[in-house]
Formats: sequence, structure tokens, C-alpha cells
Amino acid sequence: MGAAMRRVQIGSALSSFGVGFTVPFLYVYVAEVRDLGASAAGIVLAAFAMAALVVLPFTGRAIDRRGPMPVLLTASGVAAVGAVGLGLASTEPAAIAAAAVLGAGTAVLQPALATMIVWCSTQETRTRAFAMQFFLQNLGLGIGGLIGGQIVDETRPESFLRLFGIEAVMFLVLAAIVLTVRMPKATIGEAVPKGGGKGGMRALLGNRAMVQLCGLGFVLFFACYGQFESGLSAYGVEAAGISASTLGIALAANTAMIVVAQFAVLKFVERRKRSRVIAAVGLIWAVAWLAAGYAGLGHGSQAMATAAFISTYALFGLGESMLSPTVAPLVADLAPAGMVGSYNSAFALVKQLALAVGPAVGGPMGAALHGPYIVTFLLFSLGITFLALRLGKRLTPLQDQPSSAGSRVVMRSTPEPAAADA
Repeated sequence: MGAAMRRVQIGSALSSFGVGFTVPFLYVYVAEVRDLGASAAGIVLAAFAMAALVVLPFTGRAIDRRGPMPVLLTASGVAAVGAVGLGLASTEPAAIAAAAVLGAGTAVLQPALATMIVWCSTQETRTRAFAMQFFLQNLGLGIGGLIGGQIVDETRPESFLRLFGIEAVMFLVLAAIVLTVRMPKATIGEAVPKGGGKGGMRALLGNRAMVQLCGLGFVLFFACYGQFESGLSAYGVEAAGISASTLGIALAANTAMIVVAQFAVLKFVERRKRSRVIAAVGLIWAVAWLAAGYAGLGHGSQAMATAAFISTYALFGLGESMLSPTVAPLVADLAPAGMVGSYNSAFALVKQLALAVGPAVGGPMGAALHGPYIVTFLLFSLGITFLALRLGKRLTPLQDQPSSAGSRVVMRSTPEPAAADA
């Protein structure tokens, strides 16, 4: 990696490290520590998600017009203010307002960072760059959560202010690191769309491959990420008899699988068509849902049910490690010059919608409709495979498999036989 890419990756990892201090404890903080109740905690979490849905439609145009750096600096400051505000909030309106500010700031960081990674990479190095970002972000979240768990004390609200203060500082550290980044001059010129931003969304919707990728992305995030802390955990507790501590182990198994498998699968992913890699993830997740079905609906021992449930999370982690170097680079490769920010923001918006709808649908099903819940998301996983193979027909050979570019260059450099020898 070049110096610019290294700094972007370090900043991204440190911001995730800060977020890890608060994410596992947000519900407990609002509902119990501030004694605002479960309904208030639900509203706060909803405000966090809704703020992201409000700002993301405008983020892409801002990135394309101004470049990702000023957008990221603004978002870092906004997120830091929201984190401090949430740590100080003692009433429901204050907590909701602070959560909305924090949600808006963190939502904008994602497409801004993704665009900076695109600018600092080439088509050949982009796969590894996004794999590295995903690896470091998960590592940062995990370490932050572990340290935060040692600092926090539910009997002392000021200990939570310390957590939110650390999160705010990490957002400012991200901004400070990004200020030292020198972006490639050639790409800065491409940041401004020719003819302004008019018709940008119309052009995106006219890109049928991108539209199909967004539909596929919604199903991906709805069927996996949208179930982790809602439907799947409710199903584990109600149907499989999983304890709260075992849920923590399952989440740790997910993170551990990502950390261990990320670079092990990278060579496999780089040499295959992206559409087929995503299709394979759908099959892996189908097996994960079958394991979850065995855990809750089978007739094995509690130890077998626990092992199957933990395996479900581990298999999801394996699929995530295959997606991270596949989907984000594909979004960038589908974007025309000057619209990388818009494409990243549109995909982030689709992800946020899935993460909002997923728990709302999966939570009640996982808690009460155990059999239908497993069957529904097993079918969604198989749907991922179908949609991915369908998307492959829309992609150019280079978009579907960037590694094929090297073999084409070698073939073209081979001398043609002379006409006289024919």
C-alpha cells in the first residue's frame, strides 16, 4: 500500500475501534443506566438508523462535487458531537437528538472512506484494499468492545461518558489522519461530474447492472447482517435455549472467523468471477441457516444445539470475508468517472434500508415463528445465489473478474505468426 492508502486504512480502523466501545452497550445504556426504558431505547436506535436514511441520498453528490476528504472531515466532527451528546444525555429527547446526530455522521463516513480507498487504489489492487479495510474494521470493533466491557460499570453513568468520549476522540483522530493524506491528483480532477450533478441519480438508475447489484445487496444485508442482533439471537434464545453468554461466544466466533479467514480466502476470491463468489456465499449461508434450524428444531442434546448455533455465526463470518473484497470493489468498477461517491452512497443507502427492515421482520419471526423463520431465510440465501448468477450476465468480463486483465495483456503481447510463415 502507498502512504495515502495506509493512512486511510489506519484512520478507518481507529474509528471502528472507537465505535466498538459503545455499540454493544447502547441499548443497556439508554434503557437501564439512564432508566429511560425499553421503548425509549428502541426509539433511540430507530433515530440512529433513520438519520442515516435522511443524509445518505445527499452524500454522494457532495462527495463527487467536493471530494471525499471535506465530506469525511465534516462527518467526523458531526459524529464526535453526537457521541459526546449521547454520553451526556439524561432525558429521552436529548438521547434521541444525539443518536440522530451520531447516526448521520457515521453513515456519511462509510461512502466517504470507500471513495478514498477507490481513489488510492487501482483496479488490480482494489480487491485487497477493501479486504484489508474489512479486516481492520472488524478487528477494531472487537478490540474496542473487549476493552469497553472492562471499563463500563452499569451502576455509574459517568463510566459510559468515558466510553462515548473515547468514541468521539477516535472520530477526531480519523479526521486528523485524513488531513495528512495526499490524494492522487489525477483522480481529484475526476471527482467533479461533467455537467454538474443533474441527472446523476437518473444515470445511476439507468445502469441496470448497478440496479441489480443494489437489489442483491439488499437481500445480502437483510438475510445476514439484519438478523445478527435481532431475529437470529431471538431464535437462539427462544428455540435453541441459548444463553446470553453463548450469544456473546457466537458473535466472537463470527469475528474470529473473519479475522482468520479474510486473507486465507483472498487468493481464491481474486481468481474467480465476482458473481460466482457471491453465489457461493449464498450457498454457504444456506448451510448456516440449516445449522441454525438443527440447533432450534432438531432433537439433539443442548451441547449439539449450542455447537450448531455457534457454527451458524462462524459460517456467516466466512461468507462475509468472501464478500468484503468482492462487492465494494464491484460498486466502484460499475461507477463512471465522477460518480464513485454517488454509487458508494447509493449502495450504503440500500444497506441501511436492509438493516432497518431486517430486524423489524426477523425479530418477531425469530422469537415466535421458529420453523417459518428458518425456511424464509434459507430461501433468501438461495435467492442470493440466483441473483448473483443473474447479475453475472450483466457484467463485462473485466468487471466480473479483474484478474483476467493480466492474462489478456500477456496474450496480446505474444507475437502473431508472420504472414510469410502461413
